[in-house]
Amino acid sequence: MTTSTRDHAASGPDTVGRRTFLKGASAAAGIAAAGLEGILAAGRAPAYAQGTRLNIVRWVDFIPACDVELKRQAGEASKALGAEVVFEFINANDIQPRVTAAIQSGAGPDIMHMLHNWPHLYANGLLDVSDLGEWQAKEQGAFYSQSETYVKVRGKFMALPHGIVPGLIAYRKSWFDEVGATTFPKTYDELRQVAAKLKQKGHPYGQTLGHTFGDAPAWAYPLMWNFGGMETDKSAKTAIDSKGSVESVKFMQAFWKDACDEGGLAWDDTNNNRAFLAGEISATLNGASIYIAAKRGQDKIKDERGEPMVKDIQHARLPAGPAGTWSYHTAFSHGVMKYTKNPKLAKDFLKWLHGKEQYGKWFQVAEGFAIGSTKSWEQSPVW
Repeated sequence: MTTSTRDHAASGPDTVGRRTFLKGASAAAGIAAAGLEGILAAGRAPAYAQGTRLNIVRWVDFIPACDVELKRQAGEASKALGAEVVFEFINANDIQPRVTAAIQSGAGPDIMHMLHNWPHLYANGLLDVSDLGEWQAKEQGAFYSQSETYVKVRGKFMALPHGIVPGLIAYRKSWFDEVGATTFPKTYDELRQVAAKLKQKGHPYGQTLGHTFGDAPAWAYPLMWNFGGMETDKSAKTAIDSKGSVESVKFMQAFWKDACDEGGLAWDDTNNNRAFLAGEISATLNGASIYIAAKRGQDKIKDERGEPMVKDIQHARLPAGPAGTWSYHTAFSHGVMKYTKNPKLAKDFLKWLHGKEQYGKWFQVAEGFAIGSTKSWEQSPVW
């Protein structure tokens, strides 16, 4: 999908006098000195940007309205920056291969959507955007540590934090009530017992465990942590073969057989959404997209009684293991590729896109599926 709103073709020859030329040159110099603020204040594009195209690759959002809003904003950005701003939305699992191929070839989109710790993995192929990171923190309050940690490499912002998608367990309240679980299980062992009863009634727990970007690692990493396992210890030494890691695997083997839809080994981040909304599973770890889809589609998404399913959806944190309870929430950012021929334009666009006005509109459309990367968004009515 692409968005372009401006045609810069000349309509005919113009005659420019010396005084007019000098006046225009002076205005252009003032705009260039003032940066993005000057561009917006002047109400017209700077001459140097005319005809430039900026390409941004992002995932296909689980809230379709968010992509619609970004396409709309691309038109506004094109006018404000004097350049054609083009979004390309692709499957999230296809972004990482695109990033790798672009860096290796030295050509591709100017800005790429980043997930997790990718700015660390691809730091050598990204531009330092520390000036934007400092600006965003000043304008919108301190970053959540998760957002900042994933983009800062040796003290430098190698991508600009955009948002976090929180993961909770969405579950069918009435089905849990039917097997005596009027409150959500507080431990993994309790969840295994309750979900085993639900599976016997044809309502298994549905956990994504395919090779995919979101729900699978957001389940598996905390499971290991909550049993006391870890990838590396505090001295950065490999610690994956710890007792806690082994115990988490033992639990998962039993939980999978006793309580889960075993087809989940082939699921990506879309399959569990479809299975839940089709009434095939009783619970799943997910972002808020299941709930939002059910809320927006109440006339079509019904439960077995013919009632809107949204009324029967509740949410819970991951249960506790022997070592405690932690969750993992997916952080997103935007990285400017080092090979871009338009570094200033790319950074100007990110400042525009991440600014309070534009981000606020996108944040409202997301309805809580994605939260801000900075703490000031806790003051938003959406929160």
